[in-house]
Amino acid sequence: MATDVDEPQGVLFGLSMPMAATLALQGVEIGHLHAKVAMPYNAAFTNSRGDVHGGVLSTLLDCTLASACRAHDPARYGVVTLDLTVHFLAPAQGAVLASAVCERQGRAMCFSRGQVHDAKGQLLALATGTFKLVERLQESHF
Repeated sequence: MATDVDEPQGVLFGLSMPMAATLALQGVEIGHLHAKVAMPYNAAFTNSRGDVHGGVLSTLLDCTLASACRAHDPARYGVVTLDLTVHFLAPAQGAVLASAVCERQGRAMCFSRGQVHDAKGQLLALATGTFKLVERLQESHF
């Protein structure tokens, strides 16, 4: 069963991430190799046309796909991104929601896919990624 999440800013599914604070990423749901992460609109992260910059959407997808890979035990594992491919389908002009599923999980390697939608449900971007699971140490700031 997926778990709804209520965490302070800068914490994404139990892990402190300063970058998540910068982008105001908010974990929405995690569990059963699935994850959802919301990102509010911020004009500081737009391109010259006023659309959310592709690099910001890529970062959102990276975090969401990685979270899906560690959804079986979010506080125990971190991940290292080995590969991320993003396809942009439409401009993002407001708050967005990313969702991801881990398609295959081995002892150390995971493969996931995800997507970003706007508030109207329009599909904005698709991504696939390969990630390495890293067991976290008690006092790790990794």
